[in-house]
Amino acid sequence: MNLNELYPKIMSKIEDKDLDEFRYLVVVDKNEFDPEIDDEFDVFDPDDYNYIAYITERFQEAMGKEFLENLPNLLEESKIFEDFLQSEIDLYGIKSNLEDEDDVAKALIDLIEEHLA
Repeated sequence: MNLNELYPKIMSKIEDKDLDEFRYLVVVDKNEFDPEIDDEFDVFDPDDYNYIAYITERFQEAMGKEFLENLPNLLEESKIFEDFLQSEIDLYGIKSNLEDEDDVAKALIDLIEEHLA
């Protein structure tokens, strides 16, 4: 996958042009409770948010502070996810019917690319 072709606005703001996976921009994991290693639910209850998304530092810098602070508003307006909860400026719980982690990451990155100046 060539992120430079898919996301020209984003990649023009990132020095490393050899990125070839979504995880270099957004790390998305399934939010699952494992009773053997988890004492209690974290901030994101797996029943409410089936994915956790972390926006990498390089992507945060590319977006800029103002855009990053406005991202929850963009997510709310776009309705690309059923629901989301921002825990920290770079960490989100996401409720989505999308197939897998890559689909969630792509949806988020697509939204940012569309609105990035």
